[in-house]
Amino acid sequence: MDIPNPPLREPWSPSPLLKASAALHLGALAAVVAQPRWWPYGLGTVAANQLLLAGTGLWPRSTWLGSNWTHLPPAAAARNEVAITIDDGPEPAVTPAVLALLAEHQARATFFCIGERVERHPAMARAIAAAGHAVENHSHHHRLYFSLLGPARIREEIARAQLAIGMATGEQPRFFRAPAGLRNPLLAPALTRFDLQLASWTRRGFDTKTGDGEKVLARLATNLRGGDILLLHDGHAARSHTGRPVILEVLPRLLRTLASKGLKPVTLRAALQ
Repeated sequence: MDIPNPPLREPWSPSPLLKASAALHLGALAAVVAQPRWWPYGLGTVAANQLLLAGTGLWPRSTWLGSNWTHLPPAAAARNEVAITIDDGPEPAVTPAVLALLAEHQARATFFCIGERVERHPAMARAIAAAGHAVENHSHHHRLYFSLLGPARIREEIARAQLAIGMATGEQPRFFRAPAGLRNPLLAPALTRFDLQLASWTRRGFDTKTGDGEKVLARLATNLRGGDILLLHDGHAARSHTGRPVILEVLPRLLRTLASKGLKPVTLRAALQ
């Protein structure tokens, strides 16, 4: 009989920012009811709060909307562990080479996969998991307007990716990363429903935008330390001047840099131990 994974997180409760926002909305409504001539001030206050919430959702590393891993837990950092996370796959033209490089360096990584891509390439998702890496949830369609979706659509995006990845690998994801890291206040309760932990990153290489491996490596490797979460891409990877996906030029050097600093690449799941 399968033993379910222990829950990653407590039942959802609003973050302090959301509680304050709710109180502010109620206070503004009460003030306008008591003094109707104050409605411009009430409306302005509510509008400013909505802009704050929207801006917070556009800040991928923010924790103001709920729990969000920007670093590994302290115990993992003390063990000099780091997490390499690889987004937007599986990609048949890139992912097998990434797996080969990781195997060569005996490193483990976390792949945030897009559900519909897993449906198209289930064998590749199985290969990622079979190699000892983690396959996690990066939504089903990777909509760039994910942060504008309502609660039902958010739940659908998460649920369909959970199903696709679970069917392909035999194991349910335990972490979620929003497309481009952008989200809204409705995401946190949906993640709690699926027992998923939101994860962003400590630093990113911007390797979907630049094919300059030197710049990508510098962004990832500067001030590296235990507990860092690093972001690269196998899907949507920019090409270097040689025409190769830039991740294939950066990853071997990044892994050698980690080894020289005594840092061990592990999956996000392993960091929980």
